[in-house]
Amino acid sequence: MKVAVFRKEHFNAAHRLFNPDWDDDTNFKVFGKCSNPHYHGHNYELYVQLIGEVNPKTGYVYDMKLLSDVIREHVIKKFDHKNLNLDTEYFKDKIPTAENIAVIIYDILRKEIDADLELKIRLYETERNFVEYPVG
Repeated sequence: MKVAVFRKEHFNAAHRLFNPDWDDDTNFKVFGKCSNPHYHGHNYELYVQLIGEVNPKTGYVYDMKLLSDVIREHVIKKFDHKNLNLDTEYFKDKIPTAENIAVIIYDILRKEIDADLELKIRLYETERNFVEYPVG
């Protein structure tokens, strides 16, 4: 019996969408105001989904308190109230789009969560824009 459990977390972060191989005009044409050289911020909503068998001894797929602790320790502490371009090592060579942020969060959490559990990330950059990884 597989069940999906979800944990919702929140973080605020600034970023700039900018390809250093392009000039400012090209960056603006591709990324619009998101390429502002003075950065801009989002109130990100993060959903972490785990899918797995219910443990008959605990009744849990995964202890939600533990999941919250893992997310806070390994993601929120690193991203919350940070400039993703400047304050994290993850985006030194990657553009911090919602897509790339979701993949990075997945990679971080995948190392911390038992491989028997399927892991999915949904990241809302705005109320209307969100990404999921992996898909399918």
